[in-house]
Formats: sequence, structure tokens, C-alpha cells
Amino acid sequence: MTSRAMPAFLPDGSVQVPAFTLPVSDLVSEEAAAMQRLRATLPAFDAAGQEADIALRRAQINAYMAPQIERLRADFAVTVVRRQIGGIGVLDVTPADGGHDPERVLINLHGGAFCVGWDGVAMVEAIPIASLGRIRVVSVDYRMAPQHRHPAAVEDVAAVYRALLAQYDARHIGIYGGSAGGALTAQAAAWLVAHDLPQAGAIGILGAGAVPFGAGDSAYLAGYTDASFPPPPADGSTPIDITQGYFAGCDARDPGAWPGWHLDVLARFPPALILTGTRAMDLSPAIFTHSQLIKAGVRSSLIVGEGMGHCYHYQIGLPEGRDAIDAIIGFFREYLA
Repeated sequence: MTSRAMPAFLPDGSVQVPAFTLPVSDLVSEEAAAMQRLRATLPAFDAAGQEADIALRRAQINAYMAPQIERLRADFAVTVVRRQIGGIGVLDVTPADGGHDPERVLINLHGGAFCVGWDGVAMVEAIPIASLGRIRVVSVDYRMAPQHRHPAAVEDVAAVYRALLAQYDARHIGIYGGSAGGALTAQAAAWLVAHDLPQAGAIGILGAGAVPFGAGDSAYLAGYTDASFPPPPADGSTPIDITQGYFAGCDARDPGAWPGWHLDVLARFPPALILTGTRAMDLSPAIFTHSQLIKAGVRSSLIVGEGMGHCYHYQIGLPEGRDAIDAIIGFFREYLA
């Protein structure tokens, strides 16, 4: 009988995990399995890249997203208008034929670690939702690091939201975002009611939670099973700040930045959809946020994609990605009714 390596449980509660090979899950689609196999032939994508020139890093991300945007524009006919709403730049995305719901709108908050993502990631997040959901999507060009610090981004979101209240009932406004945009969505839900604005009708916290990235088990696990983001340093030193200092000087339990710690703040949240994956570094923050929302008495729905990584809903070519988009659209149709 072949002996197997066993984990070592240490007195401080930590676990030394032996090296092992994680196969492709037998629960994923063949398309997702094929993508997993393809990764062996592709250069690694460092989502936490620390390029010193932020303008160059933003251009790199947009170049990386460009082929995907081209495919989305070919598959989904939308009209994209650049304008200002509430003094903030936005992409105003609607179905090309104009046949969208006139009484409802979604505000999109793009991903990109609070320092990149405009407008490449914004386009990827907005186009399929607008087209398939037959709804107007307003993607916000919020202020980012390293030039700006929290709460600059959520102030910009609130400015757009306040302006849209002149056209829409708050109950018919939804807010959603992926990665940093998911965390910012949670911040927006906390910010609105704290500043005497009516709460949105529903929110989508996608690829994120309402507590910091890096919290919990999943940052360690995904660091080695997905590798899009580095795991926390083994020596206990300070992790890389992928936000380029956006939260510098912000208390780690600040309810405006990380409302997931505060049940009294969460109790004022609208219905929430939380999406993550079993190989995503945001899995722990997402699960914790979902549990906290339920504890606070808020309607929360959690989707965990088997074998999926960070923000897998961006991969609409996968059955899992398309299912996630359909679920997001269905959620807002239900709760913005």
C-alpha cells in the first residue's frame, strides 16, 4: 500500500499542506475543462501586476481585454455612448435596437483592483448584461489609485446614482460590479443610506465580498490552484497591495470601506446576489459576506461556480459564464420589479 503525505497541524492552528496535484473537476463543462488544459500552453496572467507606470499598466489591461471586447461587440449588438452623469464620466450602454426597459437601470462598477480597468473591463461587464437583459447599463468611470484614495470611488458612484434618481425610482436602480467593482458595490450600498439617499433596489457583488480581498482561507488556496493573484507571503510579511494604495490610511474595519464586518450596516442593504468560484481568491470574502447578510436579515443569494476562478462570469463563452450572466439578469429582473 502506497503511503500518502499527511498535513501537519501546528499548535498555532495553522496547517502545513503537502504538495498535491489538483485535477480538473469532473463537475465542470467540457468547455471549461478544455480551458483548464489550455492554460498549460499560455503565458501566466498576473492580475496583480505591479507596473510602476500606472498609465502603462492601464493600457496593458485594456490591450489584454481588447480581443474579448471585439468578440462581445460582434455577438451582442449594443450602443455605447460616452457621456457625463452627475458630473462623472460614464459609458451608457443599451441594446442597439433601443428596446430596453425604460423604467429600470443598472449601474456597473468595473473591476481592476481600484487602479485599472477603465474602460476595458467596464465594457466586458456591461455589454452582455445590457444586450441579454434588455436594460440600460451605466458604467462609472470612478476615481482610482494611485492618484486617489477611498472614498473617492464611492463618492463618484453616489454622484451618478443621485443624478439617476431624477429619472428612476430607487427601487428600480440596481448596482453591480466584479472584483474591485464588487467590493465597491458593497461600499455603495453602505454609503447611500449613510448619506441620506434611498437604498438601491438590489445589488450584485460579483467576484468579491464586503470584506478585504485576502481575508480568509481562499487567498492561500487560490494562490496555488489558480495563480491569478499571489498567495499571502509564507513568512507573514505584508502582502502586495494590489490596489496601489487606494485604502492607505483606512481602518481595516471601517464600515464605509468594509461593511461586511458590521451587521447594523448590512441590515440596511437591499437584496444581494454574491458570485464566486471554488478556485477564486474571493471565495472566503464572498461566503462570509453572504453569511453576514443572512445574519443581518437581508435577502442574499450565493452562487459558487465549481472549478471556477476569479470573476468567471466574464467568460461568457463558457457554459458556466453564460449561466452566471443569466442568473445575474434574472436576479435583477426579480428584485427590481
